[in-house]
Amino acid sequence: MRKTTQYLKSLDRKHVWHPFTQMKEWTSDEILVVEEGRGAWLKDTDGKWYLDGISSLWVTVHGHRCKEIDKAVKKQIGQIAHSTLLGLANIPSILLAKRLIEISPRGLKKVFYSDAGATSVEIALKMAHQYWHLKGENRPWFIKFSDAYHGDTIGSVSVGGIKMFHDIFSDLLFKTYRAPWPHTYWKPRNYSLNQWKNYCLTQLEELLRKKAKTIAGLITEPLIQGASGMATAPAGFLKGVEQLCRKYGVLLIVDEVATGFGRTGKMFACEWEHVRPDLMCVAKGLTGGYLPLAATLATDKIFRAYLGKYSEFKTFFHGHTYTGNPLGCSAALASLNLFKKKRILEKLQKKIQTLQSALLPLKDLSHVGDIRQKGFMVGIELVENKEKQVPFLLEEKMAIKVCRFARTQNVILRPLGNVVVLMPPLGIEKKDILYLANAVRESILKITGN
Repeated sequence: MRKTTQYLKSLDRKHVWHPFTQMKEWTSDEILVVEEGRGAWLKDTDGKWYLDGISSLWVTVHGHRCKEIDKAVKKQIGQIAHSTLLGLANIPSILLAKRLIEISPRGLKKVFYSDAGATSVEIALKMAHQYWHLKGENRPWFIKFSDAYHGDTIGSVSVGGIKMFHDIFSDLLFKTYRAPWPHTYWKPRNYSLNQWKNYCLTQLEELLRKKAKTIAGLITEPLIQGASGMATAPAGFLKGVEQLCRKYGVLLIVDEVATGFGRTGKMFACEWEHVRPDLMCVAKGLTGGYLPLAATLATDKIFRAYLGKYSEFKTFFHGHTYTGNPLGCSAALASLNLFKKKRILEKLQKKIQTLQSALLPLKDLSHVGDIRQKGFMVGIELVENKEKQVPFLLEEKMAIKVCRFARTQNVILRPLGNVVVLMPPLGIEKKDILYLANAVRESILKITGN
């Protein structure tokens, strides 16, 4: 018997603890219970459809109920749902590893599976630390960027920089060096973008010049920091970071969890500046938004350091129960096949332009301070005073209110502080892009009173 919406909501309030949610307020808020998805749309238990403006938290690539991925997962279920990679291999994980290496930046040769973006980062950090240990060097430090976000496990939080999320856990974290991120909007007003970029790179080089021999690696989100409000860096900054890592002999770790699989307009954001990392973390869109699966890709140089006799204990002692899960790997293979078969990246370029053009009218709104876009990753900065760049107080919850009102326009959005985030599925149709942009504009107008 089908449960009623009200009954489901009451059970949710009674038993479910939601992530990044103030549960005292949740119990009095109106809950939307999703029952079905189709393309870029979600249907709730009352039969109402909503445009998925955030790809179900940045994971849905081709759309919900993609027939090719549905078919691949069903076929795999007919064979086996899970088999461990500890002491065994399975077909989908082997084939997926080959495909990932083929499409990734040159130099990456090995694939280590896990199940989430945070775990892929944890693995990269541990790999980098142990690599130097195996080389006979003690390098316990990492460099992170201000306002970075790499996940919510202890290691990934250690290399994060968002105070609201991370400060409470400071006693649990390992120590890191912090380098400035050249946010293109929240920069010193007397600096040009190029001056700001060069200043941040100079600060990074000064740190490396003094401390490089103690640093295992530098970790960065390439081009754009997602969770800090789609904070974009000036062109050339990522390449400059890579060059400094090479100059001072520090491993470069790129976190492509949010930016990978077409989100920025290329398969990986690294490709925009021809960057070749030592370690690369991927997750989110890897399976097209179907199943939890992540991977950490490494160079042969790093992999070879772990080779030796059993008695030498050079093994990378790390693993997860569902590492290389066949269902997830099958979904990922189907998704990557669609990129090639349907020329997803090629067709995406016009959609990116459509989205950019559709958002242009928002720049004239008096409480929109900035619109940051890289491909299908968009952050709309809401400010109290546009001319003086005065932000709204977080207690005013302006972006939250905008996203809530957007639901009355049949659109699902997600705020990050004062930023309204848009990240629709790559498979979204043009008419839905226009619908999304218009709904966002109407929501901002209603809430901010432009």
